Amino acid sequence: MNGYRELKEIAWRCNMELPKLGLALHTFGNASAVDRGRGVIAIKPSGVPYDELRPDMIVVVALDNRVVEGTLRPSSDTRTHTLLYRRFGKIGGVVHTHSPYAVAWAQAGFSVPILGTTHADHLPLDIPCTKRMTAAMIRGDYEEETGNLIVNTLARKSYEDAPMVLVAGHGPFAWGATPEKAVYHSLMLEELSKIAYLTLQINPRAPRLGRPLIEKHYQRKHGPDSYYGQTGRSPKKGDRQ
Repeated sequence: MNGYRELKEIAWRCNMELPKLGLALHTFGNASAVDRGRGVIAIKPSGVPYDELRPDMIVVVALDNRVVEGTLRPSSDTRTHTLLYRRFGKIGGVVHTHSPYAVAWAQAGFSVPILGTTHADHLPLDIPCTKRMTAAMIRGDYEEETGNLIVNTLARKSYEDAPMVLVAGHGPFAWGATPEKAVYHSLMLEELSKIAYLTLQINPRAPRLGRPLIEKHYQRKHGPDSYYGQTGRSPKKGDRQ
């Protein structure tokens, strides 16, 4: 039996979600899943259209970037993925797309401001945008430097509180505790980018959401006393559902 079959199936399913969700076209974008016990990830092969992708095409790569299993070349973004897994020890999946609204913010070089509660439900801060890469970084190990840029951008932030980032001039990366959660965060990153863009088109002076409302919405879903959904505590008297 193929020792990586289940991991490759998970990565394949997550990759196939990207075009279904409108996050990826043709060959652009990639999703990966990690097996930390064996120190490997499963990732989309480079340049393969989604409508041709099969589970057996998924490539297994060690966290030190050695190909462990597969006959195809892994995604050109593999070294970014592996660096994020090495530096963000609690993530189980990484997704990179070229979804249009997120890419537009990245190309503009702006973080996505937190303007409303939809944003605050997912992260309690702006969606960070990195600095632009230097010429030296581009000439060096470009994909690994992309990962370093992401890590450095989050140096004073929690990668768990902010499971998404924009790489300036490039596009979005998202991650999560599971590969499926990484896909979800990638979808939300695009949606929040779209909502912020539309808001600022209607009112370029739209105010940022106040900190009390940010904390309320974020903590009720993610805090120690969360009560959103069916797995948190029972609501206290006075809580609004």
